[in-house]
Amino acid sequence: MTASDTIRDTITKNDVVLFMKGTKMMPQCGFSSRVAGVLNFMGVEFADVNVLADAEIRQGIKDFSDWPTIPQLYVKGEFVGGCDIITEMTLSGELDALFEAKGVTYDKDAAEKIRAANA
Repeated sequence: MTASDTIRDTITKNDVVLFMKGTKMMPQCGFSSRVAGVLNFMGVEFADVNVLADAEIRQGIKDFSDWPTIPQLYVKGEFVGGCDIITEMTLSGELDALFEAKGVTYDKDAAEKIRAANA
């Protein structure tokens, strides 16, 4: 199985996937930590893929999405974005709308708290 096959398989089998440096419990970069923190705080169930553990996946995900940086968030098989995009979407409410449209469970009150804290 190629890195691309593994990635496709992972994003097909999981509603929400974060390709990140480290894990959701032990992020190993600030950007990965921020996105994992938002998802954890909002109570979103997500699969984490530690790109530091596999060089082929680390390069493969960049090729797969045609996006040069990590982390990368996928929702229902669709590439959403990296840290800056996820931060903007969280603050604007677009991430809530995406989760609602895709049928992903999340804590709306937690999302409101994030926005209130950053207003």
